[in-house]
Amino acid sequence: MTEDFFRDRLRFLRNEKHISAREMSLSLGQNESYINKIETGKASISITSFLNICEFLNISPSDFFNPEVKNSASVQEIIKYYKALNPHQAKYILELLKDLNKCVRL
Repeated sequence: MTEDFFRDRLRFLRNEKHISAREMSLSLGQNESYINKIETGKASISITSFLNICEFLNISPSDFFNPEVKNSASVQEIIKYYKALNPHQAKYILELLKDLNKCVRL
C-alpha cells in the first residue's frame, strides 16, 4: 500500500457517495478543507480519524484497503439485512445470490 493508494481510495469512496470533500469534512466536524488536504497529500490522519472516515463512508477498515470492494455502502446494507433473516430465509437468499452470480459469469 502506498500513500497514493490511500488518497485515491478515499477519493473513490467519497465520490461513490456523491459527496464533496468540503461536505465530508464538515460532516466529520472538521474544517472545510480537511478531506481535500488528505486527498492531496498535504495532511495525514490519525487512526481515530481514519476510523471516523470509515464510519462516515459506511465501510469497514479492511474494505477500505480492498480495491476489489465496490459499492461498499450497498454491501454493508445487504449484510445488515441478511443478518436479520431467519435461517430459512438466509439459505434462500444465499442460493439466489449463487444463481445470480452464475448468470453474471456467462
